[in-house]
Amino acid sequence: MAKDKINSLRDFPSIEEILQNNKLSKEIELIPRALAAEIAKMTVAELKRDFKTGKELTESMILSTIASQIKKQKRKEITKVINATGVVVHTNLGRAPLSEDIFDEIKKTVIGYGNIEFDLSTGKRGKRGEACEQYLAVLSEAESGAVVNNCAAALFMILNTFANRKEVVISRSELVQIGGGFRIPDILKKSGAKLHEVGSTNITSIKDYEDAISEKTGMILKVHQSNFIQKGFVEQASLKELVALGKKHQIPVLNDLGSGVFIPTKKVLGYSEPTVQMSVRDGATLTCFSGDKMLGGCQAGLIVGKNEAISKIKKNPLFRAFRADKIQYSILEKLLSHYLNNSWEENIKLWKILAFPESELYKRGKKIQANVNNPEIAVEATQAYVGGGALPESDISSVGIIFSEKYNPNLLYKKFRELPYPVIGRIDKERFILDLKSVDEADLFYLEKSIEQVLSK
Repeated sequence: MAKDKINSLRDFPSIEEILQNNKLSKEIELIPRALAAEIAKMTVAELKRDFKTGKELTESMILSTIASQIKKQKRKEITKVINATGVVVHTNLGRAPLSEDIFDEIKKTVIGYGNIEFDLSTGKRGKRGEACEQYLAVLSEAESGAVVNNCAAALFMILNTFANRKEVVISRSELVQIGGGFRIPDILKKSGAKLHEVGSTNITSIKDYEDAISEKTGMILKVHQSNFIQKGFVEQASLKELVALGKKHQIPVLNDLGSGVFIPTKKVLGYSEPTVQMSVRDGATLTCFSGDKMLGGCQAGLIVGKNEAISKIKKNPLFRAFRADKIQYSILEKLLSHYLNNSWEENIKLWKILAFPESELYKRGKKIQANVNNPEIAVEATQAYVGGGALPESDISSVGIIFSEKYNPNLLYKKFRELPYPVIGRIDKERFILDLKSVDEADLFYLEKSIEQVLSK
């Protein structure tokens, strides 16, 4: 190994010397050795460029930089975090939290072999997800159901099946952008369909739709504004009106609910979100929605509707490209069973979290405050959110642990993220907040210890 001071390019240690250095042994064990070698190569190459520009370097600095890069790489792996943002369905933190009981129930189905496409009655090849699709149809009151890997895929499949090289009539007010920068018009165009916008940003009447219909029309599309609201001088054609128009011209009507729900939300959240059953009763040919938002399950795109329409989608060669796997089907079977058995309040974690009373959250906060015993933290009322592009009007009364302005909120945000078991809070009005609405009861003790650890530094 070269001397600590780097005087020339020859003094840089070789990659093999770096990988065998005892000072890096703990870091190298964190990730696959081949990846550690690649990180070392890239870091050394970058440091050599810096050295050529006159930057002073030591061997210790090289090792320290490589160690830092390896740790950064390790933190890219999916790990459990404590969600203290107050956003219950957090898109960046996995959306709806999955219940432990559901996960335990599906272990035996997904660990080894399973009858995902095997008919146990006949001993022959079976249909993938048959039970799940039956549960979905019964629950939604539809004739049939189908499952693909997410809601964007569901929308794409439907449009490609019914409107490829045809026009899709949609209101300008419903050309929404969903998560990750994806926009409804972009998905629509990629499906082979041609966008036919009608109405204006705030006003779209049923006459606007009717005037747009021609022999080129393949589908009427209604997109529920699940991630924003319009107020004031606004008007939209109802789904019932669109269904009547579709029947008149023999054109299928698709209702994209986004984050569909099966149960009334008024009692829990004080705001009524249109349910999947309402869409089916209003006569939509097809309705699609997500499995990992207000349903409270895993990522999936669920489609319900008429037998003939669902059958046509499944015959599309692209259906295989978007199909769900055994893990998704297993989770959905258990999840839908809880809705069918009316046991969703006790067994689906999302609804347990949303229904948990503010008074009990306050007790949890006061207990943590007393145990931490720091005058610079307070327990105050906050506003939490459903999140995930769902229920934009529904602010949820919550309670948070608030850190005084004595502490730099950005530094606290960073320090809590750097914990071995990361805690993700939020900054509001220049104060750092750990909102208790989205914190699992099992994580409260660790949250308390995390506060003590961060403040002690």
